[in-house]
Amino acid sequence: MKNLINFSEDGYIIFDDTVLDKRHSYQLELVRRQYSGNAKKVIKGIGIVNCVYVNKKTGEFWIIDYRIYDKEGDGLSKLDHVKNMINNLVYHKQIPFKTVLMDSWYATKKIILLIEKLNKIYYCPLKKNRLVDDSKGVNSYQNIKNLRWNQEELKEGKIIKINKFPKEHKVKLFRVTISTNRTDYVITNDFTQESTDAVKIECSIRWKIEEFHREEKQLTGIESCQCRKARIQRNHINCAILVWIKLKQVAYSTGKTIYQVKHSLLSNYLKKELKYPSIKMSFA
Repeated sequence: MKNLINFSEDGYIIFDDTVLDKRHSYQLELVRRQYSGNAKKVIKGIGIVNCVYVNKKTGEFWIIDYRIYDKEGDGLSKLDHVKNMINNLVYHKQIPFKTVLMDSWYATKKIILLIEKLNKIYYCPLKKNRLVDDSKGVNSYQNIKNLRWNQEELKEGKIIKINKFPKEHKVKLFRVTISTNRTDYVITNDFTQESTDAVKIECSIRWKIEEFHREEKQLTGIESCQCRKARIQRNHINCAILVWIKLKQVAYSTGKTIYQVKHSLLSNYLKKELKYPSIKMSFA
């Protein structure tokens, strides 16, 4: 896998989870009811926590680790899986990267302090009900959406403390306007960052993992396995990810999209079969 990826010291690591839709399946091991961002509701499915690497210069991205969410089987939460993957990347795989991007679900004290301990930078949105303080202890904690912002803070961010974090722990907060109907509150431990526009660009890279989720579901059949045993489901998921890796490798080397690569394979096969059928047919 390392031979495929052009790693760089300023690369990005992105964590996010996805749910393989199994709402019409019954008695499948690993399946549990959980919230699906794609379906926008709780469904039956297999949860997977993914780790994607992005090369900052080329924009190329690869899946480099994943964990199946099976708390009943291994006792690990999604946060435990992210923690284990981060340590694995740094201490075992020794993959170079600079910045960690993740969803608000992972903006916990355990994960944030771990990233800081490893001397990595993170950008992460906070949920709007998180309690923070920007008054240096003068006022009580309040919902992040109720903070007041002056023009300078809107451009350059402000220093805050998050409730239940260590006493002296501070982060920099940016109010990022995504659209007319959406505003994100993004925290980072990079105190040299002084541009809300630059933060918006950094956060936009997190979309790469959404591209991965869409591509693997649309092109690899990762949701199609109906076998009941957990081992077979795990094998199927792993094989589907290997298919995605191969398709992505061909896409990057040929300058095509991964969809063009997949559809051209099917198109070439159909043309060959029409011209030289592998199964001969005769008519009485």
